[in-house]
Amino acid sequence: MDFELSPKVKDYQAKVTAFMNEYVYPIEKQVEDEMNVPGKEHTEPAVLKEVRKKAKAAGLWDLFMPDVEYGKGLKVAEYAPLCEIMGRSPIGARAFNCMAPDTGNMEILADFGTPDQKKKWLAPCLEGEMRTCFSMTEPETAGSDPTQLATRAAREGDYYVINGHKWFTSGAIGAGFAIAMVVTDPNAAPHKRASMLIVPTDTPGFNCVRPVPVMGHAGGGGHCEIIYNDCKVPITNMLGHEGDGFAIAQARLGPGRIHHCMRNIGVAERALELMCKRANTRWTHGSLLADKANVQQWIADSRIEIDATRLAVMHAAWMIDTVGKREARQEIAMIKVQAANMVMDVLDRAIQLHGAMGMSDDTPIARFWRENRAMRIVDGPDEVHRMTIARRECRKWRQ
Repeated sequence: MDFELSPKVKDYQAKVTAFMNEYVYPIEKQVEDEMNVPGKEHTEPAVLKEVRKKAKAAGLWDLFMPDVEYGKGLKVAEYAPLCEIMGRSPIGARAFNCMAPDTGNMEILADFGTPDQKKKWLAPCLEGEMRTCFSMTEPETAGSDPTQLATRAAREGDYYVINGHKWFTSGAIGAGFAIAMVVTDPNAAPHKRASMLIVPTDTPGFNCVRPVPVMGHAGGGGHCEIIYNDCKVPITNMLGHEGDGFAIAQARLGPGRIHHCMRNIGVAERALELMCKRANTRWTHGSLLADKANVQQWIADSRIEIDATRLAVMHAAWMIDTVGKREARQEIAMIKVQAANMVMDVLDRAIQLHGAMGMSDDTPIARFWRENRAMRIVDGPDEVHRMTIARRECRKWRQ
């Protein structure tokens, strides 16, 4: 296999790295501090808006879109090393308009949206003028089994009327619209019950109850609890056809899982860098931490695990590019488990090596831990991915 990156990707790597060094890392603390001011938790700081303008002007915008009509035409394996660099900062993906859940929503609008839907909803997202949210998870049904979804959209003439209860609708505060996974035919086969509807957030009946606090934090666009109460949207707001919801969700989640894994690697690399700097400067019990055998093991294990995960992620990305998302589903499931656990192991070592400082917000490590613990749950919990991986493996050897 040839692991050499193309000149085009190397050029983007250099540009994204330079941009991060000059504009993104220096404002991390300021952005976090401003978003911790009471009343401003859900307001994008002006300094971040300016950095986004600079990224757009530099041509470092919408790099995740594989279609040249909407982005730079980078394949998944070409975008992977760039997404990793963005993942090194909590605000990195946002700076380049490559943040979740907007990336997945833009991708499915590009793939399944009508010309009118693309003009009204996709175009302003690509320009960075509109935020989005994805409304699927429900508190009363098992998120790991979407065939149990209960939120109902009943057809009434030229409209669908939505009633139900969602939460962890991430990014809802400040979003222009939600893409909602709703049941349109409760009597259909399990994977044909649901559809996806575009729901403008100013629609009467779209009620944001609260941003759910996650480990004490509820900032940004929030992981919001939503009540749909006779929320009426035109039938023209449906993505695809009735019953296509699960197929569209799988098309959305494949690249989304890859993006999460790429960012996990970036987080782990940043944590390892901080570990090494700390180990090389902290003197205790007669020597530097870098000279302690257990610290050396932590650093060595982290290096091994990060590189192994990167290779697996790049292989999954290559599979998507060459044989498609469906044929790569086993590889995607494997790296989703591998990356989510790897990043937590590396972050745990980084916290331990930094001692009390590791528990504080004086470094980004504690924030990375808070935000990345969810990776073992979102887009399918580890247990479900392991179950499907094992089933596919066993299926190969059935008589």
